[in-house]
Amino acid sequence: MTDVHVVAVCGSLRAESRTRLALERVLEAARAAGASTELLDLREYELPIFDADRDRADAGDAERLTDRLGEADAIVLGSPTYHGSYSSPLKTALDYSGFDEFRGKTVGLLAVSGGAFPVAALEHMRSVCRALNAWVIPHEAAVANANAAFEDGAFVDPELEERVATLGRRAVQYATIEPDPDSFESDQNVGAEGK
Repeated sequence: MTDVHVVAVCGSLRAESRTRLALERVLEAARAAGASTELLDLREYELPIFDADRDRADAGDAERLTDRLGEADAIVLGSPTYHGSYSSPLKTALDYSGFDEFRGKTVGLLAVSGGAFPVAALEHMRSVCRALNAWVIPHEAAVANANAAFEDGAFVDPELEERVATLGRRAVQYATIEPDPDSFESDQNVGAEGK
């Protein structure tokens, strides 16, 4: 699988982000499986709140971001959980994206929570990916109680670390899977065409 390129998008802007730590482990596992990898840290992108009347080329770094996504064979979305969903920086990044970046592409999901298992955040990201006709990996990774999950930048629980690493391996394994037919949600998603 040496031709596979996996891109992870970090939806956390925190300097000491646990989402970023988890995504780094995902990408490490993807590299070990033979892929080239890239972390898109949204702290490094100027992304104004999405405005459908603004061309992507005139929206800060939106075009640079979508170019990087377009070059990926598989994308891993990572987000902290805010108010039961995923973060606004990730939402903005996804709003600037469309079918060109996601249609038929393999996507992995990772959510991090300070509390309980972040089910809703994972479901919300999965819904967005379905509306963009991406193929979402059935295996998803979640880091609950994140304050206790890491010590000195490393996972405390080897089983949790393995679950996160598995997402990276699956991103490589399924990067070339034949995509499903278009979803009903994507048929209704007129805003994703020709972004």
